[in-house]
Amino acid sequence: MDVKKMLREFCSAVEQREGQRVAQLFCEDGVYYDVFYGPFAGRQRIAEMINELFYKDAEDFRWDMVDPVFDGQTLYTRLLFSFRSLLPEAQRARAMLEVVSIMKMRGSLIAEYREIANVASALVDMNFAPERIAKIIARQGSELKKRPEMARHLK
Repeated sequence: MDVKKMLREFCSAVEQREGQRVAQLFCEDGVYYDVFYGPFAGRQRIAEMINELFYKDAEDFRWDMVDPVFDGQTLYTRLLFSFRSLLPEAQRARAMLEVVSIMKMRGSLIAEYREIANVASALVDMNFAPERIAKIIARQGSELKKRPEMARHLK
């Protein structure tokens, strides 16, 4: 599997609003856990997330996946991305994030895609009020605590 080629295809498809191209990189039952929008299961829902949700709230996406590490089952990469926010308070500001993308692979297809990101800087870029930022960060913390692998950390 040519990891760098697959990652270039992923980024290019997002930037060109071609959700179907992104979805074809996933298994039929693949799941994309987006840091902003949550989980989307199956190719159709993944394509809809890219085409409808991403581009409803933003435009002019720039995605770069760099420094991939692949052990044959799990692919890790840094995702550097930015977009122009279409949310009213953002006033078309460019928001920037650095993300760790974790992909569980099934053969050459993505079975599960997860993101780990500190979104606070992007929320500041978009002129979100401090109270709104706190609410979003609290929700992320709550979601983290619900994950089975965090159980022993709650004791």
